[in-house]
Amino acid sequence: MNLRKLLFLLIFWQLALPAALLAAEPMEVRIGVLSHRGDDATLKNWSPTADYLSREIPEYRFTIVPLDFREIEPAVKNQTVEFLLVNPGIYVNMEVRYRITRIATLNNLLGDRPWNIFGGVIFTRADRDDIRTLEDVRNKRFMAVDRTSLGGFQMAWQTLKAHDIDIHDDTRTLTFGGTHDAVVRAVLEGKADVGTVRTGILEAMSLEGGSPLEKVRILGDLWSDKYPFHHSTRLYPEWPFSKLPHTPNRLARRVAIALLRMSSLEPAAQWGDYAGWTIPLEYQPVHELLKSLHLPPYDRPEQFTLVDAARKYWYWLVTVLAFLLALAAMSVWVVRLNLALERSRRLLERQHNLILDSVGDGIYGVDLQGNATFFNKAAEAITGWKAEELIGQNQHEKLHHTRVDGSPHPPQECPVYQTFRDGESRFVREDLFWRKDGTSFPVEYSSTPLRDEKGEIVGSVVVFRDISARKQAEEEARRYQAELAHVARLSTMGEMASGMAHELNQPLTAIATNADACIRLLESNPDARDRIIDALETIGAQARRAGGIIQQLRQFVRKEEPEPTLVDLNQLVEEVVSLVRPELERADITLVLELDPELARVPAQRIQIDQVLLNLILNAIEAMSDQPAGERRLTLHTNNAGDNAVVVSVEDTGPGLSSEIRDKLFTPFVTSKPQGMGLGLSISQGIIQAHKGNLYYDDSAAGACFRFTLPVNP
Repeated sequence: MNLRKLLFLLIFWQLALPAALLAAEPMEVRIGVLSHRGDDATLKNWSPTADYLSREIPEYRFTIVPLDFREIEPAVKNQTVEFLLVNPGIYVNMEVRYRITRIATLNNLLGDRPWNIFGGVIFTRADRDDIRTLEDVRNKRFMAVDRTSLGGFQMAWQTLKAHDIDIHDDTRTLTFGGTHDAVVRAVLEGKADVGTVRTGILEAMSLEGGSPLEKVRILGDLWSDKYPFHHSTRLYPEWPFSKLPHTPNRLARRVAIALLRMSSLEPAAQWGDYAGWTIPLEYQPVHELLKSLHLPPYDRPEQFTLVDAARKYWYWLVTVLAFLLALAAMSVWVVRLNLALERSRRLLERQHNLILDSVGDGIYGVDLQGNATFFNKAAEAITGWKAEELIGQNQHEKLHHTRVDGSPHPPQECPVYQTFRDGESRFVREDLFWRKDGTSFPVEYSSTPLRDEKGEIVGSVVVFRDISARKQAEEEARRYQAELAHVARLSTMGEMASGMAHELNQPLTAIATNADACIRLLESNPDARDRIIDALETIGAQARRAGGIIQQLRQFVRKEEPEPTLVDLNQLVEEVVSLVRPELERADITLVLELDPELARVPAQRIQIDQVLLNLILNAIEAMSDQPAGERRLTLHTNNAGDNAVVVSVEDTGPGLSSEIRDKLFTPFVTSKPQGMGLGLSISQGIIQAHKGNLYYDDSAAGACFRFTLPVNP
């Protein structure tokens, strides 16, 4: 009975176990693939290969994990993938460091032929007549894919090294695009002079307007009948498919078998644009390349013993021994000199940093890409940005991105960029910078080109100052000046009150007299229509005259500051004359107007210029008070001063000014009048200067002569 139960259980186990296995969810197997052309291209090209392996080994579900150059080592170290498909240079590094094992080598497809070797292509734009050979790479902008890219950097590095070209020191700049496609586009768009990618990229890429191969020139092309594809470097084994140490050997064998029997007609191969797989090739040439360039895993120098030195350089030992004592003495001297130089260098660096940090103005440096290179303490305090937050970042996007009117400020129009482009220093009197908190503040700054020891421009230095307090003080001074000018106008009107009362009394008396005459005519002779009309017209004319005087008074004494408008200075002179005519008549002064009929209009604030004219005329009237009657003459003169300015002159026949008064003429509270406050000329000078003009005393006239100029276009 027990034996039958045992047999039954064995039969049930054999039948149930396969069904359970079939019902189980397939285990996921991750294949890390170098994403040298971008994640989208990697998934598109290699996902069909993962699907092929899933069909061949149904117990597992294979997925593609795109990895960029920086993600490969963490993925291997942390065992987040089971298989790895990368370039031979990275494979060799991972093989030495983490003991991964290759199980197959890719048969790539170039044109219609399979190849399991590849190389690097060094190229430039076809229209660059100045770059035709590998020697022309010197002093050019060079772009590669990545430092760990074998075909996209390391092969080209070794080839240029064989031509005595140091890719780091002999090129103007060395940059990395991250993907092969990015390097090709950068060269075609002129962002780099020379680029390097692996073989097959130029043939495989497609751009608007055709293949990039038609738009480039291959440098050092090694095309031949034996290797009929474009390459500039030696050829090396293609990408290996490798397993990680934690991947089961049984699974690795099944994957290797499935890859090796893949046909070139398999859809997975066609999607990946390759011709299948072959047995693992020998990667010793890759080891030798990495050794020659001292790249990982051969970046550590080999131990070199004294015995090795004696064997290799024995013929130098005799010479070395002869100079040993002299060299020892010189070494001591050099060491002491180096120590002194090092102390001096550190002291200079400390002094340099102390000077930068002690200056109250903000100072920062900018390289040729517009990135900040240093940032002093004052700049941190003014902007709110810390030095470590801005160094290496684009300073224009942080500090100078928007204009005063709120419109975007393009970098190509920025004076800082223009400085290191044309090598000219610039001083900007007023601009706008932005703080870290999003607020803006007015600045004045200078931008000076920064040069290296060869005299070449490597950037610029910006020294800026927050002028918020100065602008606020200027605005307060302007408001104070306007208030003071208003008080002065009221004071002037108070002094002229009696004359203005007389001026207004004449039209009012005429109105009253003619009104009484109309009443009497209507009472005595109702039919005297014509005489009544004449009287009424006189009343209207005198009323308008009185109204005009009152209107001019209202406009002159009002406090509001009008916007500048284009004004006719001849008209302003006539308006002011109408105000002071009673004073002129009472002082028995002859008025002479010499007004240029072709006088240009100027942008000005009417009330303020009226005030300047009135002040100068009243000063002239008072200056001639002691002159004999008949010798009192006031001349008002206007004329054009070229095409850019006009001149207004107020000249009297008084005694003139003493040299003592002339030296302090426009100083506040300095006056020659017994009852004067000494503010009129000071206020007038402030008004004219605010209009970008100039008020001055001309001592060439017989009496006193004041002139002021106003620009036609300030």
